[in-house]
Amino acid sequence: MYDQSSFANPTPLAHADTSRDVLSRGDGDRFNSCQVIYSQFGLAIHQNDHQARRRFVEWAQNEIAVVPYFHKRILFSDEAHFWLNCYVNKQNCRIWSEANPQVYVETPLHPEKLTVCCALWAGGIIGPYFFKNDEGHNVTVNGDRYRAMITNFLIPELNNHDVQELWFQQDGATCHTARATIDLLKDTFGDRLISRFGPVNWPPRSCDLTPLDYFLWGYVKSLVYADKPQTLEHLEDNILRVIADIRPQMLEKVIENWTSRLDYIQASRGSRMPEIILKM
Repeated sequence: MYDQSSFANPTPLAHADTSRDVLSRGDGDRFNSCQVIYSQFGLAIHQNDHQARRRFVEWAQNEIAVVPYFHKRILFSDEAHFWLNCYVNKQNCRIWSEANPQVYVETPLHPEKLTVCCALWAGGIIGPYFFKNDEGHNVTVNGDRYRAMITNFLIPELNNHDVQELWFQQDGATCHTARATIDLLKDTFGDRLISRFGPVNWPPRSCDLTPLDYFLWGYVKSLVYADKPQTLEHLEDNILRVIADIRPQMLEKVIENWTSRLDYIQASRGSRMPEIILKM
């Protein structure tokens, strides 16, 4: 079991959705010699990604310079799969290593899983929301289901919070960026939308800047399988319990860590770390 205080301050640019950071704080001297190994199938690192990330960092730091608590007004969102047999989704697995680690992941033939959505900000966690159809069966997310989640769950939940000028962030998944989805989010948040095709562009392949990726999913998955749940109902109960038990102080540290990650990207402006792609 992880110590909550240490887990809330992971190493900048750490991986997402795995149970621990590969680099410790004492590995800073090694960092520049490391190659970043992406284990997402078919992931391509584009040259423009660096520029997009830096533009976003400059925008965010300028906003923080004007409003020092700006980062505490961003509602970060994401989905994750929770597999009943503890299988870890390789899509969200990032590994830092000096060489190709030759990682192999076994894929279950008929996996049982929950698809879960959460939104995290300095004020707490909204969710989890479990994607299910009208019959109550667990399903994966698509555009229609994502918009239904926003309309029937997210917006009513926001009405229960005393939130002013809240920003909403999402990654570039297709269900997030369909025209109908962007229009729906603009109706709710106006120009305070951070997304591909949104008023503020979210840089692609930036899981290191999403608190759900660099903290929440890995932390929750490190705990929900402790008693080896045998049913999806048991797994769902564990997810609800673990997320409900996360302390506000922990979330504050997670959000403060986000600004440190901005600083790290800005400080490494002149460096180009080599990337290699690990297709699995």
